[in-house]
Amino acid sequence: MTKPVPRKLRCAIYTRKSSEEGLEQEFNSLDAQREACEAYVASQRSEGWVALRERYDDGGISGGTLDRPGLTRLLTDIEDGLVDVVVVYKIDRLSRSLMDFSKLVEIFDRSGVTFISVTQSFNTTTSMGRLTLNILLSFAQFEREVTAERIRDKFAASRKRGLWMGGVPPYGYRVQGRKLLVEEDRAAEVRWIFDRFAELGSGTMLAREVALRGLRTSRGNPLDKKYIYRMLNNRAYLGEAVHKGESYPGEHAAIIGHWAWDRVHAILRESPRKRAARTRAGTPALLKGLIFGPDGAAFSPSHTRKGARLYRYYVSQSVLARGAGACPIGRISAGEIEAAVIGQLRAVFRQPEIVAGTMRAIREEDATITEAEVCAALQELDPLWDKLFPAEQARIIALLVERIDLGEEGLSLHLRSEGLPGLAREMLARDVEQAA
Repeated sequence: MTKPVPRKLRCAIYTRKSSEEGLEQEFNSLDAQREACEAYVASQRSEGWVALRERYDDGGISGGTLDRPGLTRLLTDIEDGLVDVVVVYKIDRLSRSLMDFSKLVEIFDRSGVTFISVTQSFNTTTSMGRLTLNILLSFAQFEREVTAERIRDKFAASRKRGLWMGGVPPYGYRVQGRKLLVEEDRAAEVRWIFDRFAELGSGTMLAREVALRGLRTSRGNPLDKKYIYRMLNNRAYLGEAVHKGESYPGEHAAIIGHWAWDRVHAILRESPRKRAARTRAGTPALLKGLIFGPDGAAFSPSHTRKGARLYRYYVSQSVLARGAGACPIGRISAGEIEAAVIGQLRAVFRQPEIVAGTMRAIREEDATITEAEVCAALQELDPLWDKLFPAEQARIIALLVERIDLGEEGLSLHLRSEGLPGLAREMLARDVEQAA
């Protein structure tokens, strides 16, 4: 009596390797896996097993995802009824995720396909085979998660030491030997962007100027408004490394100093609506929130245009609320009162008693600072004033002036007690950074 001929079972061999290392060799890991699987299929020839010639290989692709070209082709052929058995060298070659593997087993069951691991003999059609599969796969997923945690911990420790851990380098730097090095030409553009933003106070206007200069990233993309704001908030330009919101001293050189950073971020701390309104007005209102009339009401900045000319002034809140005549001084030219206040401040910088008081306040914090250094810092501000950007002038006035009282006889300037020492400390820090 002749034996019945076994049904032909078409075996698809799937191979995978996570890294690309060694794949260029004539006989690589994928070939070794396939050879072992072909030998196993040959041993089952009496059961009707036949290895398909189609290769389902994924080289250099992690097992943590199902988005793999070789696996996608395999699943397509399974759903088309072209495969009866899936053969792999080890189960983690097919997937390292328990959830993903469950999805694959469902597809196999729906299509009547059996799954075989050459080095871990079991059959998914039996309950014991499924139990063994889940146990082995749980350990595979555990190994993958432990490896990921180890990599994350190593990355965090390296960032805390100030090391560069890869990725696209910030504009103005290049990578050499896993270190950030300054590109002087682009570093000059970074400094210009920080200075120009402090002058304009508007990312939109700055983006237009950047576009006119033709600045582009190393990949050839334009420096748009979003990119510029990322630059202005990137502490790498201070020579720092950031990890999860925490800053650490970096190994790379800084492109800008803390003085330039503080100027920009004094503006960025304002709400975008306020900055936009000031930009639309054309020129910052230097004395906004500081002027008060004879009746105690505050004065608000306003402006009007006649043709192409802009007229700026400050108007009493009493007049705005109750009409003309509600205050002896209804409004005042912005240019006139701003010039008067700036003139008084410049005179303050040169008064010996003011310098002496500032000196005493600073020496209480740092006795190593000399009187000559304080004098030089304050004297430097006078000729520097006209070169400052309007936004920076407004910041300094707000730092120095507490209140301006208007009367029919003139104005009275009230200074902040800590304003001038604070400004002198900023100037001293700026001198140190420029000397470095």
